[in-house]
Amino acid sequence: MTKIEPLGAVRERVTADLRQEIIAGSLRPGDRLVERELAERFGVSRVPVREAIRALVAEGFVHFETPRRTVVRRLTPTDVKELFELREALEVYAAGLAASRATQEDLAEVQELIDRAAAATEAGDAEAITDVNSRLHDRIVAMAGNSLLTEALEPVAGRLRWMTRRNEEWPQLLVEHRELYEAIASGDPERARAHALTHVRTNYRSTVRHLFGEEAAP
Repeated sequence: MTKIEPLGAVRERVTADLRQEIIAGSLRPGDRLVERELAERFGVSRVPVREAIRALVAEGFVHFETPRRTVVRRLTPTDVKELFELREALEVYAAGLAASRATQEDLAEVQELIDRAAAATEAGDAEAITDVNSRLHDRIVAMAGNSLLTEALEPVAGRLRWMTRRNEEWPQLLVEHRELYEAIASGDPERARAHALTHVRTNYRSTVRHLFGEEAAP
């Protein structure tokens, strides 16, 4: 007997798949999302597709150009600037807390992620690099031990991942993450905050350069 998948589970699956396609670049800025076509592609009704699109609008991945036309959002320099300002405020603070609160088990998990990032960087695996680097940042925020801090970053986590995917200076990212790990492992909050600040600002310049060209880089 065929098991019927709950509507909520279908919606979450479609949302996750579309979000990943946008992050990976399979769906590009300006591409139109048509309910009927997506329903056929995913083998579902139009209802979960419609709900998934609404969720992605709320997350900032897509927007309604007109009431009947939905497209993948085109990132602007202001979008990038505002998100990185948020990263600078929250992730730098998180790094300082992590340096004072991280356990040896926490540090071992971050070291494992860096090892995986190194292997993915050597292989040139863009998807794996994006995934591991995002997990690394999530882990550092978790190590800060502040649930409100985690909740503050959660609504923009997907968009940050989307922008991180645009930055392909992978060897440099690996160097910066190793330095950030060492600063946190030292137990010195000031050192950790300094490295986190440098990392966020360097990543901001790289992302702007890749998205909008050398002349737009701050």
